[in-house]
Parts: sequence; C-alpha cells; structure tokens
Amino acid sequence: MSEKNGSHERRIVVGVDGSPSSVDALRWAVGQARLEDAVVEALNVWQPPVTNGWSVPITAYEDLPGIARTILDDSVAAVRGSGAPVEIRTRVLAGGAASCLLDAAGGAELLVVGSRGHGGFAGALLGSVSQHCVQHAPCPVVVVRHRND
Repeated sequence: MSEKNGSHERRIVVGVDGSPSSVDALRWAVGQARLEDAVVEALNVWQPPVTNGWSVPITAYEDLPGIARTILDDSVAAVRGSGAPVEIRTRVLAGGAASCLLDAAGGAELLVVGSRGHGGFAGALLGSVSQHCVQHAPCPVVVVRHRND
C-alpha cells in the first residue's frame, strides 16, 4: 500500500500476456482508472519452460524476460490513447502467473485479467489463471472477455 499526497493511492492491477483478451483487459483497466483516479499496474509474468516436471535449460538466444518486456511494452503502447492521462506502471516478473498476480493485487482496488491467455484451450470460457484469480484474489476481480472469444 503506497501513499500519494498523504492519502491512499488507488491501484488497479492487470495481467498482460499479449493475448487479445489481456489487451482488452488492459484497455478496460485504463478506462476504469480514469474514472477512479487510480494508477494502473500492468504485469507480465514469465516462467522457464518445464517438461514432465523438469526445468528445460534456456539457451543463450532465448531472452524470456526481454520477450515478456517487449510484449508488455507493445500492449501498453497499443492501449495508450487520448483522454485524461492515466499512469501505467509496468513490471515483468518471474514465476507463476496466478501467484504473481495475486501477490501484486494485495492492497489494490481491483485485479483485472483476460478471460483466456495464450495458453487457453479453444472454446474455454475461463482460463486457469483467471479462474484461480477469481477464487483467491484479495480484492475484487474483473474478467474481460475478448469480443471474438
């Protein structure tokens, strides 16, 4: 919980993985932040690949944190627009998506997630990360569904 001008700073945390529903979630969060005079904290989370319970070595050409940063920055650039300015803070974290989002949501006004990220199964109404966030978040959760889902 941070202070802004001696009062509680309002934060809206949003998970962004570059999927259409996560970009829509970011767009929704920015619009809501304008209404609430809040800061948007946009997060992208990466995790080393695993197979059958074993970590897979990352080769020198795979800059997973850099790829996550590029995806996040591109998503923010696509959403920034006209209207009242909203502060968007970006963070790239290593770990599990659900646990990182839930940790970041502590003290936030809202947690906003897309209905399905890149790992979603076709036809699924809610992905595993969004489902976990809905069930365990320390604040209200908004799930944004992409128009074509």
